[in-house]
Amino acid sequence: MSYYTTGELAKLCDVSVRTVQYYDDRGILKPSAMSEGGRRMFSENDLQKLKVICFLKSAGLPIKGIAAILSNEKPESIISLFLDEQKCEIEAQMAELEKKMKLIDGINREKKYVRDLSVKSIGDIANIMEEKGKLKKMRLTMLLTGLAVSALQITSICLWAIFGLWWLFAVWAAVAIVYGIFISKYYFDHVGYICPECHEVFKPSFKQAFFAYHTPKMRRLTCPKCGEKNLCVEVYRAKEK
Repeated sequence: MSYYTTGELAKLCDVSVRTVQYYDDRGILKPSAMSEGGRRMFSENDLQKLKVICFLKSAGLPIKGIAAILSNEKPESIISLFLDEQKCEIEAQMAELEKKMKLIDGINREKKYVRDLSVKSIGDIANIMEEKGKLKKMRLTMLLTGLAVSALQITSICLWAIFGLWWLFAVWAAVAIVYGIFISKYYFDHVGYICPECHEVFKPSFKQAFFAYHTPKMRRLTCPKCGEKNLCVEVYRAKEK
């Protein structure tokens, strides 16, 4: 059987001699033999045990916990359980980091809509990012209902052309007008706008919002607080009951 001195064991596991001596003092890595000169000698089993100790320490387990595991009759089952728990914890940390990365990426994308970057404008961007999912969900709902209305339009036109059922198109036109009014009101009841000057979040009147120049994410509006007319960034803001 091969035996290793303290120095040789430390070198094989890429740790210091003092570390091996510390584990020896704590009683978690005792030498298997002593040389004639009184030197501590470690076996292959000791080498494998030190590798396990180093692994558990790098995985975040304190020395006291490592000692408790290794003193158990079946340390393998405890180590397996610990690794499962550690994996879940790391996955949760990774998910949190991924969430933070998405937030940072989102802020960097939204910066182009802010004229002067400041603490307040960064707060505006954070507000936009928090409500972005709700705004996206609302727009998707509007898109799906709009597609249904468009499908009815195509059907009514085809039936008119083929069978002369013009009145179906008239019915669709009436439905489309009612739908247009309803969906527009629904939309403006669920959005607000951030003034780039004073950072006020406000809800314009239906008429002001409906006829204002707009892009997919902004609308030219007059802020009721500072009176400035500018392109204001759209955010989700449900109407208060």
